[in-house]
Amino acid sequence: MSSFVETTSPIDPPARLLMGPGPISAYPSVLRAMSAPLVGQYDPFMTATMTETQELYRQVWATRNDGTMLVDGTSRAGIEAAILSLVRPGDRVLVPVFGRFGHLLAEIAERALAEVHTIETEWGQVFPPSVIEEAIVRVKPTLLALVQGDTSTTMLQPLEEVGAICQKHGVLFYSDATASLGGNPFEADAWGLDAATAGLQKCLGGPSGSAPITLSARAVEVIRGRKRIEAGIREAGDPDASDFVRSNYFDLGMILDYWGPRRLNHHTEATSMLYGARECARLLLLEGRDAVIARHELAGRAMLTGVEALGMTVFGDTAHKMTNVVAVEIPEGVPGDVARQAMLDDFGIEIGTSFGPLHGRVWRIGTMGYNARKDAVLTTLVALEAVLRRFGAAVPVGGGVEAALAVYAEAA
Repeated sequence: MSSFVETTSPIDPPARLLMGPGPISAYPSVLRAMSAPLVGQYDPFMTATMTETQELYRQVWATRNDGTMLVDGTSRAGIEAAILSLVRPGDRVLVPVFGRFGHLLAEIAERALAEVHTIETEWGQVFPPSVIEEAIVRVKPTLLALVQGDTSTTMLQPLEEVGAICQKHGVLFYSDATASLGGNPFEADAWGLDAATAGLQKCLGGPSGSAPITLSARAVEVIRGRKRIEAGIREAGDPDASDFVRSNYFDLGMILDYWGPRRLNHHTEATSMLYGARECARLLLLEGRDAVIARHELAGRAMLTGVEALGMTVFGDTAHKMTNVVAVEIPEGVPGDVARQAMLDDFGIEIGTSFGPLHGRVWRIGTMGYNARKDAVLTTLVALEAVLRRFGAAVPVGGGVEAALAVYAEAA
C-alpha cells in the first residue's frame, strides 16, 4: 500500500485570473524574486537588502521617515503593530467607520485596551473633514485611526486635510492603506501622517505576507517611550518602560532596533517575503508612482464604464471610489454566489462579494497591480457578460467590452 507522501503530487494551483478585491495575481518577477536563494539573517547581502527595501518604501510612501520598514505578516499584522505600539491602555482612540475595516481598527484598538470612540456613516459614503474635526474636538483622542481605502465598500476616504486637523489638536494620525497604496495617491509627509501600514496583495502586486509600515519621528518618539527589550538580549543601560507594548511580536520598538543600525535580534526576517516586497516596490518606482496610479485609474474607469454598459448599477458614491475596485449591484434574479462560482469554474476568473450588509448584494471587481491592464479588463467583461446572460439577465451583446475599449481608445 502506497503511503500518503508517495501518492501526493507537488503543489500545482489551477490557472486563475484574480479580479476580486484582493489578493490579486502577482507580478511574475515578484514570484521569481521570492524563489531566490536564502541567506543568513545577518549576511551582508541580507542586511543590505533590508536597507535597500527601506529606501524603496520611503519613495513608495512619499516620506523621509527613517522608521520605514516591513512587519512580517499579512497587512493585519502591520495594523496591529501600529495600534498596539502607539496606544497605551486607557488612551482614547477615534475611528471613523465607513465599512468593514473601520470596525477592524476599532476592534484592534479595543484589544489594546484603549477607550475607543467611533463615528459612522452610511456604507458607500465617506467623511467630510469637518465631521472628523468635530469628533476630534468632542472626543479629544490620542490617536485618530482611519482607513484610506475600504474594499468592503470600495470607497476612498480623502486624507489630504486630515493631517493638519490632527496636528492642530495634538492627535496622532494613523491610516490603513492596505487596499489603496500604489493605485491611489498617498503622500505620507505632505498629508501629515504619523503612521501608515499596507500589504502587498492589492495594488503593489505581490502576495499577502509582508506589511510595509512608515512611522513619523513623533510616532517613533511615542514608541521609544514604551521601549522594553526582552531579557535574553538586553544590555546594560537599555530602557525598561513600565507601560511597555503588550505584545512581543508586534512591538515596533524592538522591530525598529532590528531594522536599524543596532540590528538587535527580534525575529528572523522572512527572507523570501523581503525579496518579494523589495521587487514590488522596485517595479512600482521603475514604472513611476504617478504612472502606476494613472494605469490603475484607467483600468478602473474602463471596468466601471464596462459594467455600466452591461446595465449594472454601481454601488456607492463614485466620486469617492478607489481607482482599483468597483462594486456593482447583483442584478435581480441572478444568484450571486452561484454566478461567481460559474465565473471561476468556466473562465478561471475570481471576483468577490462583500461583507455585512453588502454580502450577497454586490460583487466587487478589482483592477489592481499586475491585473490593472487592458486584456484583464476585457477578458473579465466578456466572462461577466456570458455568465449574466446564462442566469437570465438582459445584457447587450458585447456592450461591456465595447464601452471599455472606447475608454482605452480615448486615453490613447
